[in-house]
Amino acid sequence: MTRRSCAIYATGIVCAHLLIVGIALVVAQVFQTMIHSRLKKEITLTEKSQMFEAWKNPPPPVYMEYYFFNVTNPEVFLAGGKAAVKQIGPYTYREYRPRENITFLENGTKLYALNPKTFVFVPEKSAGNPEVDIVRTVNIPFVAIMSELNSYSFVLRTLVSMYINSLGVEVFMSRTVHEVLWGFKDPLLTKVHSMKPEVDEYFGLMWKKNGTHEGEFVFHTGEENYMDYGKIDTWNGMREMSWWSSNQSNMINGTDGAVFHPLINRNELLYIFAADLCRSIHLAYVKDVEVKGIQAYRFAPPNDVLMNPIDNPTNAGFCVPAGDCLGTGLLKVSVCREGAPIVVSFPHFYQADPKYINAVEGLSPNKEEHETYLDLQPTTGVPIRACKRAQLNIILKRVQGFPKTKFINETIFPIMFVNETATVDDQSASQMRTMLLILTLVSNFPLLIVGMGVILLLVLVVLFCRNRQKKNEVKRIDFTEAFHSFTTVKDDTAYTQVSDKPDEPSETPASQPTRNGSYIAMSPVEAQKC
Repeated sequence: MTRRSCAIYATGIVCAHLLIVGIALVVAQVFQTMIHSRLKKEITLTEKSQMFEAWKNPPPPVYMEYYFFNVTNPEVFLAGGKAAVKQIGPYTYREYRPRENITFLENGTKLYALNPKTFVFVPEKSAGNPEVDIVRTVNIPFVAIMSELNSYSFVLRTLVSMYINSLGVEVFMSRTVHEVLWGFKDPLLTKVHSMKPEVDEYFGLMWKKNGTHEGEFVFHTGEENYMDYGKIDTWNGMREMSWWSSNQSNMINGTDGAVFHPLINRNELLYIFAADLCRSIHLAYVKDVEVKGIQAYRFAPPNDVLMNPIDNPTNAGFCVPAGDCLGTGLLKVSVCREGAPIVVSFPHFYQADPKYINAVEGLSPNKEEHETYLDLQPTTGVPIRACKRAQLNIILKRVQGFPKTKFINETIFPIMFVNETATVDDQSASQMRTMLLILTLVSNFPLLIVGMGVILLLVLVVLFCRNRQKKNEVKRIDFTEAFHSFTTVKDDTAYTQVSDKPDEPSETPASQPTRNGSYIAMSPVEAQKC
């Protein structure tokens, strides 16, 4: 066997083994299963996990952008006309949210943690100075007191109205953005506080929320089941709430939005418990996106999250009392806001019934600026980019006994909205890209084996073809040489005819014997001696 033949046979054997092994690994998904198993064990809220430190102190900066609706025609609205507002802002604050008092429970399968939030003003990302800029907005303490007195007698409401008028309190107030946001001493609440000490005399949309937490959380670590990674077990000691009118609505589902289980697929719904909304919401897959070179899935609340119970009966439980429901796109949260007629929605009533948008001039909802969404890396479940957008509104309507409201048309009045954003930082993004590259290479290693087998197969075909070509060339060369030898011998050989006549005397010297030249089979034969 020649060296060339040995090379062909060796290449064929190696090629066959690579193809068989590679295809078997691809079909059995051995490496992919191994990686998924490793991810399920590694991505947990335990001290040995690399994810734990990022969960304790999230590296991506979180920014809170506050936008306010400045009322430009309060007199027209109080006279029965349509309110007109103008958006001002943003007033941006950097949010710090470390986890504190972390305690592991039940053999490390759960952990207790607090999540205090601190806000620091960022002037370079803001449109103005909140301590200087004035905003005219609804006097929420006044409206809340009117709403509370609505169930009392007409006489009592009239007496309270007269007293409030004597204090110079109006339906609308003008305050600095900082006061409306972080609190001021309200004259009306001060009077109430003197009679009911449990009522705070200060009011602000974020009053007592700087440096405080939203409650005590117990999370699943994911040690027992990777699908439970980061899910809330209890909030303030409760596994379900008691505010709403159905068991399903009272459920505390999902995570707090900071982490999600690994190996996310496009067909599942993701649940988040939002303490500021007093409920859980679900997110559905929207599209694939790319953030800083990282492929991600975008999830966003679908239209049915705040849909009218007529169109989505599962939302009937959020009507309190039962049957007292608002239209699509709104959620009344009075039950967890001390009875104040507070309504939450998406900014500019995005995805809400058009009647709420048309009731106020100056609103222009659009998906790009007002949609809430979450971009998740599907393999690890890590949020790459997040935009949480919510609007605070109040119900303004006529209240008998308060003459200042007698011409008001009932309106869901927008106060402000917040845009909470976070994007993975460059260092974390680089680490994520490196890790995903390694996972991709390991996961696709069987395909590399198949690819090497295919390459060797091509090499084998080339060697085989060249070997066949070489053999044909050798055969042609042998035939040519034989034919050339034949023609050469024929030209150089003399043929002498054998005659019956007696030989004539020859001039050949006597010393040389006479030859009778005879050729048989093209070879000269000597004549036999007589």
